[in-house]
Amino acid sequence: MPIPAVYDWVAHHARVSPDRAAWADIATDDGPRVAVNWRQADNRVGRLASILRSELGVKRSDRVAILSRNRVEYIELQFACARLGAIFVPLNWRLTIHELQYIVADAAPTVLVADPDFEETAVDLAGRTNTPHLLKFDAQGAASSGDAPGFNRRMAAADPNAVVMPELDHDDPFTIMYTSGTTGRPKGAIITHGMVFWNVVNLSELHDLSRSMMNLCFLPLFHTAGLNCYMNPAAMLGGSTLVLRDFEPGPVLDLINDRDLGITHMLGVPANYLFLGQHENFSSTDFSGLITTAIGGAPTALPLLKTWEAVGCPLIQAFGMTETSPMVTSISKEMAVKKAGSAGLPGMHTAIRIVGEDGKDVAPGEIGELWCKGPNITPGYWNMADATAETITDGWLHTGDAVQADEDGYIFIVDRWKDMYISGGENVYPSEVESVIFGLDGIADVAVIGVPDEKWGEVGQAVIVLKPDCKVEESTIINYCRERLAKFKVPQSVRFIDELPRNATGKILKRELRPSK
Repeated sequence: MPIPAVYDWVAHHARVSPDRAAWADIATDDGPRVAVNWRQADNRVGRLASILRSELGVKRSDRVAILSRNRVEYIELQFACARLGAIFVPLNWRLTIHELQYIVADAAPTVLVADPDFEETAVDLAGRTNTPHLLKFDAQGAASSGDAPGFNRRMAAADPNAVVMPELDHDDPFTIMYTSGTTGRPKGAIITHGMVFWNVVNLSELHDLSRSMMNLCFLPLFHTAGLNCYMNPAAMLGGSTLVLRDFEPGPVLDLINDRDLGITHMLGVPANYLFLGQHENFSSTDFSGLITTAIGGAPTALPLLKTWEAVGCPLIQAFGMTETSPMVTSISKEMAVKKAGSAGLPGMHTAIRIVGEDGKDVAPGEIGELWCKGPNITPGYWNMADATAETITDGWLHTGDAVQADEDGYIFIVDRWKDMYISGGENVYPSEVESVIFGLDGIADVAVIGVPDEKWGEVGQAVIVLKPDCKVEESTIINYCRERLAKFKVPQSVRFIDELPRNATGKILKRELRPSK
């Protein structure tokens, strides 16, 4: 059976709906705003693709990495890569230089693109990894011609018609998105053009996506939720996206309240909706224009669901992963209240299983690991054949999440099948944190666990055994981690004990360390 071809979404919309809004950005401090229609978006994507190919030598299958906060150029770079058949590699700017160095060295990009906020880090990173080219955006809102700074001046001079998308199919890589690995090393999940396409199809049914949508994106575009829920779906369907540089509850509520903007869709993690609901302007905000308010990234407390239900915005819970592009399951608006707390049913084009430790499917009500299969599932990890083989069995991706289904087949996330925990919507793998802590003198043994936190859902706690006659303060351990790990990975507390509980094979029994519920 032939593999479906890939088409240039931006060029298509420029022909069909040239004057409709494509995307815009705005800083939450009311800074300069950039807005383009589809004709302008096609022109800008063409110019950027021309710069990448003609000036920087980017070819099909080459990687192009970006270290930037949300901005219009971020979106345009992704589609410029697609127009070249190159592979887009978004980088998590919350990571330390040491973490980024491993990722960039692994991806081996031809170009590293950065915005001014991260120029110093990008220069250092390009040097450490021997990246051939560094391309720097101008400050947000800088003039686009005349005496404009470097990037915009180059854009103004570039040929917008020099590049035409080569013949691509659904198996061609679109993006490599790096996720934290249980081994302590990030893994580059390969996201194909087909995965992105089928994710849009799956989401459209339950999340009411269409060309009339105005998506408010405040999650970072380096995250699959920001990029693929709903920026890329809106772009495929000819809808619009407003990207925010940072999330701030007050400005977000102001944007929702602005009927001229016409915000219809937004997706956030529980912390986003918690902070919005706690803001003083929440009760006076008009939410009637919102069609879809979706939530994912971590289990959602029932009181939070009720807060949003009370203002006419039932939160559509969904479950997904970077490796699944990301939607696996989702609740519908019709069932969001009746099945409150459920992550819903699998997407139309995704199959799931709930598998016990014996490898067999469990019965309704029993807990097992969620497996999934379909055209939205990654073919594997970049440069990591062993990790791919461990994670995918006969096309079934092992999610590592413990779930159970009710009699109607609705999925409820129980816990992580493995030891990973989620803090503020970001996955934290304890083994990576433990490896860092072991580098500190005086540490005999360590286990990192997730503990409940009202603000972030979960935060890390380091449970530590010290070497005899050694004294290490809690502040020393936390500060040591802050220097070597992204902020969301740093344990918020330390507990000292005499011995870690282990089973007969020596594995730490983390369930005995977690606080009782």
